[in-house]
Amino acid sequence: MTTAGEPRRTLVAGVGNIFLGDDGFGVETVRSLGRLDPAALPPGTELMDAGIRGVHLAYRLLEGYRTLVLVDLVSRGGPPGTLRTIDVGPEPPEVRRAPGPLDTHAMDPATVLGLLHDLHAGAGGTLPEAVYVVGCEPGDASEGIGLTEPVARAVETAAGLVLDLLRRPAAVTRRH
Repeated sequence: MTTAGEPRRTLVAGVGNIFLGDDGFGVETVRSLGRLDPAALPPGTELMDAGIRGVHLAYRLLEGYRTLVLVDLVSRGGPPGTLRTIDVGPEPPEVRRAPGPLDTHAMDPATVLGLLHDLHAGAGGTLPEAVYVVGCEPGDASEGIGLTEPVARAVETAAGLVLDLLRRPAAVTRRH
């Protein structure tokens, strides 16, 4: 719980593997946000290059963030570079992977959120009240470094979408 006058903590996490082409989109978008003047980000906003460290991200989220914005690829069959903003909400994803060995290098946002809820049930901590995904349709996520042209062009626009989300009243005030 934050006290009066204290900013609510928000985490913006770039997810993906920079060695798999367009899968580095989330990381590149967070890097772009990191190059901004710090005053451009609302107070209490933290940026994280989560990369492929989904377990680390899930544990960090137990530290008490009000809002989580995940930036990652979202494949829905559209043209490469197409951006989507998804309001995931605070509930765990309905579709969960079957129990078994945890592959920490293949954790998509739904898996991270599922793990977060499992960790919360076992260890406590505070879950985010609002969860958003800013996603980009991939062009090529095969082995190789660097984004395809349409995905690279989408990075700055995605950074703007993240800033818009962070400036929404719901992202900085408590929902009742």
